[in-house]
Amino acid sequence: MKSRMTMFAAVVLVLGVMAFAQEQSQTKPAEVAPTDTVAKEIPGVIKAGTKIAVVIASVPGHGAPGVTTQGTEGPISLPEGTMIFCETILGRVAKVDKDGKESVFVDAAVAHGPNGLAWDPKGRLLGATTAAGHAGVEAIYPNGREAALTDEFEGKPFVRPNDLFVDKKGGVYFTDPANVPNPPMAPAVYYISPSGGKVTKVAEGIEFPNGVTMSPDEKTVYINNTAGEYMLAFDVQPDGTLRNRRNFAKYEDLTITNGKVGGGGDGFTVDTSGRIYAAAGGSVQVFSPKGQLLGKIPTSRRPQNLTFAGPDMKTLYIVGGGSVFKTQMAAQGIKRRGGK
Repeated sequence: MKSRMTMFAAVVLVLGVMAFAQEQSQTKPAEVAPTDTVAKEIPGVIKAGTKIAVVIASVPGHGAPGVTTQGTEGPISLPEGTMIFCETILGRVAKVDKDGKESVFVDAAVAHGPNGLAWDPKGRLLGATTAAGHAGVEAIYPNGREAALTDEFEGKPFVRPNDLFVDKKGGVYFTDPANVPNPPMAPAVYYISPSGGKVTKVAEGIEFPNGVTMSPDEKTVYINNTAGEYMLAFDVQPDGTLRNRRNFAKYEDLTITNGKVGGGGDGFTVDTSGRIYAAAGGSVQVFSPKGQLLGKIPTSRRPQNLTFAGPDMKTLYIVGGGSVFKTQMAAQGIKRRGGK
């Protein structure tokens, strides 16, 4: 049984990477280099004229020269204020230091192809992992504390976990869009209990559950449906389950072809005031805690995910299309979410 599951996982990995590459190839043409952009004023968020600067124009070692579909995903702050992110195609975690230099933080043999990252209250780095035989949620750092938290639900292997978020109690929300042909399970959102590690399906019926995050008070979970026009919101119950699904905010600048949405919401982050930042429609769209669109932060390549970092948590890093950008913010990220 285990060998059959491993074989399935290998097939899923190949199909998943192909699907990922196809999705990313729909970004800007490969020959167009990323460039700095300039922000318009969003009161309390970012000042007019602030530069969104290119930090990494392409990720070394990925693909042929000129190819921009590099698999940049899942950025998260390190405790000292620098940033790490997933190199999904290479299957590892990279680090960007304060000078913009890139290095390997967790290599592929340990990282197991993460697509999303989060710190837990124990100081462990968790990954939504996709490598053959490792699709699930794993602790991948620090050395010596690696562990698999879950790799199946009701006896069936996860397909291709995408993103995750750890609440202050240590519970883990993660998405699995099951974005391969004929998946063994439908797309869903899951929760790993902090006590006992029980896995519960907490949301289903979402075409492509992608990014997941929580409000600062952790009473609300936000989930992006990449195949839809809306950011979704749910009320959190005492046991971590979710209720009262609703369309929380509507994205702009999406493409709809034959009834199918393109460029829908991907990754998330939240600031200390409860504003939500989402990679969607070719920019970072910023919403109030009530779901009102406040403005957009432009990038020269389609953003996929983002995080606050820096010593004061006022640097916003944005990744996408094989590039890393950063900009100085007036808003501040939540320090606890940057790890211990």
